[in-house]
Amino acid sequence: MERSTLVLYTKPNCPLCEEAKKLLEEIEVTKRFRLIEKDITQDDALYEKYGLMIPVLEWQGEIIQYGNFVKKNLIFCLNRVNSATDD
Repeated sequence: MERSTLVLYTKPNCPLCEEAKKLLEEIEVTKRFRLIEKDITQDDALYEKYGLMIPVLEWQGEIIQYGNFVKKNLIFCLNRVNSATDD
């Protein structure tokens, strides 16, 4: 079965982005999901859309977490995403 894809929108020199990446690594998100990181500074449309919200974690076009990631909330959201992909 193919893993579902999560997109993490970040930018350089972003402490919250670094914290989000560490948290995603800590909860071993890549064991269940394919994770793609996108730098919003490389795309004007993404920068306009997410500039004040980053980091942003998205699944199938839906934002599931942004800003200051909270471990408990993130795990809950990822479990819901994982359940949805099992259906």
